Amino acid sequence: MCGIAGIFHLSTPKPVDPARVERMCDAIAHRGPDGKGVWTAPGVGLGHRRLSIIDLAGSPQPMASTDGRAMLVFNGEIYNYRELREELRKGGAMFHTDGDSEVILAAWQRWGVDCLSRLHGMFAFAIYDLGQRTLFLARDRLGVKPLFLAPLADGSVIFGSELKALTAHPLLRREADPLAVEDYLTWGYVPDSRSILKGVQKLPGGHYLLLRHDAPMPQSVQWWDVSFAERRKGSTADLEAELLHLLRQAVTSRMAADVPLGAFLSGGVDSSSVVALMAESSASPVKTCSIGFDVAALDETGYARQIADRYHTDHRSRTVSQNDFTAIDDLAAMFDEPFADASALPTWRVCQLARENVTVALSGDGADEALAGYRRHVFQRNEDRLRGLLPLGLRRPVFGALGAAYPKADWAPRALRAKSTFLSLAASSEEGYARSLSVTPPELRDRIYSPDFQRLRGDYRGEQPLEELMRRAPARSGLDRAQYADLKFWLPGDILTKVDRASMAVSLEAREPLLDHRLIEFAASLPEPLRTQAGQGKWLMKRTMRRYLPDDILYRPKQGFVTPIAEWFRGPLAAEARAIGEGAALARTGWFESGAVAEIAAAHIAGRVDNSRLLWQLLMLDRSLGRLGVAG
Repeated sequence: MCGIAGIFHLSTPKPVDPARVERMCDAIAHRGPDGKGVWTAPGVGLGHRRLSIIDLAGSPQPMASTDGRAMLVFNGEIYNYRELREELRKGGAMFHTDGDSEVILAAWQRWGVDCLSRLHGMFAFAIYDLGQRTLFLARDRLGVKPLFLAPLADGSVIFGSELKALTAHPLLRREADPLAVEDYLTWGYVPDSRSILKGVQKLPGGHYLLLRHDAPMPQSVQWWDVSFAERRKGSTADLEAELLHLLRQAVTSRMAADVPLGAFLSGGVDSSSVVALMAESSASPVKTCSIGFDVAALDETGYARQIADRYHTDHRSRTVSQNDFTAIDDLAAMFDEPFADASALPTWRVCQLARENVTVALSGDGADEALAGYRRHVFQRNEDRLRGLLPLGLRRPVFGALGAAYPKADWAPRALRAKSTFLSLAASSEEGYARSLSVTPPELRDRIYSPDFQRLRGDYRGEQPLEELMRRAPARSGLDRAQYADLKFWLPGDILTKVDRASMAVSLEAREPLLDHRLIEFAASLPEPLRTQAGQGKWLMKRTMRRYLPDDILYRPKQGFVTPIAEWFRGPLAAEARAIGEGAALARTGWFESGAVAEIAAAHIAGRVDNSRLLWQLLMLDRSLGRLGVAG
């Protein structure tokens, strides 16, 4: 796991200053504290920061191919590199290292862009081919590893693993994109379709770019997609056996490392499944770690301990205080772009705990998206059945009126919180799912935006890209389309961004076995009843893991990392809440009505409504804009 950065001239191949590339790499030194390197040639410069995981001393980067005709910088892991190396060797390739980087170079020289479909793993890399005078940028199928890029006024394109690598370049403009602010307020993160800075792009997961000297900036090309259009046939027992095989294969392939390896263990189904399968194939106790809160209702460490005892793991846990909000500025620095998933804080803390003993940690991320594990998936399937019975022309006025009249009862039991359900049923399947997934609904965003910002935003709404993604999905049903959107939009924008930044901030490699693409493709083909059944998500996975996990782990309500931000904004952060609308960076933008923000804060502090997620969004936006020095 590493950090990469570089400069490529699309126009005349001008000399590249190595010191400029080095500064870009130094900005992401936390991603690779074990080594660094820079290589330049006319019109191109590649930089690398290394976190040594495999072939600790033998694979420095930038790396040249055996014949010296290609140069590579690479962030990630290729889990099938040994098999590929043997195949390439039989075809005449020569290797001088024992790592996966040299295999990528040989695969590029043998197969060109088609090498991507042969790589199993997580990666973002750049290859400069001296013979073809091209720069090949590629990102893994699901976007586990990030890659930012931006064309500059001097005719160059810069790229890097994090936005801070790009902001280290003096020619990058720091002007905020108002549409990215709308996206951020909608989702709590800036999705891969946009960046907080105008002109900066993110190469989407499953895409590549092939840049040439003396040629214009091309569009990215999609090289992988997941289809929900087919349905797997077979008995439940056969599909269960196939799923178990894929789970074992995914976990064991990610246990290869030349450094200490462990796992995150929350006590939920996914991380517990990963730990169980690790223990099954490990000769020594698995190193596990978990984070809890000093608020009993939010603490899951007891469930984690139950699994640790069951599999005799070498387990460590740590309690995070309610007063851990002092890390707000650290989070803003870590993510660069505004990022308001409050579970980033405990994720960072568990990464810090893991890094004390291991360099690689396996996580349970991805199963909810692939196997329909969220409550919203169950709701989507049920709501679509009702949508199929009543035409939109009838649903929109009836349920729209009910949704408008029903109070927002955050304090009530879940069964009585019908407002969002009514509003969802009043909309199309895509609109309803976007509402269920979004953080701040459009009517609340409109309430806090200033007239000037509303003019900048125009007709654009943050929900539109997700709705369009669902409409174009290779899918059969509303549930299919919802899961497709999760995998292509929510997962890389929120979950994978959170884990990447939090782990790399402490120089820890996080691996996601449940995002093995073979497992994802299998899950997408499952009949709907094997995904959701009797109000339960991940039905087949839970059935498959019964031999490993007890029912109180498999069937307890999903919780995940929950941060007590609602209590913070009514207690130690109450003054921050009152001042958010007049925060230095936010006030300079003129984007928000400070009076409306103050009313929202006052209502939350008084306990009349839970506005903590919006307040957290605005607080993190203020901190991020301040750190980036962004002009509104």
